[in-house]
Amino acid sequence: MECRVDKWLWAVRVFKTRSLAADACKKGRVLMQGVAVKPSRELKVGDVLQVRRNPIIYTFKVVALTQNRVGAKLVPQFMANVTAPDQLELLEVLKLDQSNRRAKGLGRPTKKERRDLDDFFDDATCYFDDEDEWD
Repeated sequence: MECRVDKWLWAVRVFKTRSLAADACKKGRVLMQGVAVKPSRELKVGDVLQVRRNPIIYTFKVVALTQNRVGAKLVPQFMANVTAPDQLELLEVLKLDQSNRRAKGLGRPTKKERRDLDDFFDDATCYFDDEDEWD
């Protein structure tokens, strides 16, 4: 039994839709033995695919083939994640970097904070409306 690359990537939940899997293949982000593959390329059991999602390259080994999308619990029966440890470490570093990127309280105000600011400035301007008192 053989299966198309894009269909298998969708079936084992690497991509959310089959069209996203096909687009990744067309853009050269799916590799087999270091060579970009077309979406229609037939897979066999034992093939190793590399999926490039910047900046990480995931590596998957085909354990079994399927034409239909499988549940998340059944995915290990169809593929083995053999991604290099250095790539997984890079992913962890990126996650830590994202969590420390912006300090809490900085950036755009929330809707409630914006209303509080507007109320504060509206109250402050009422004290300066009477220009006669300053003469």
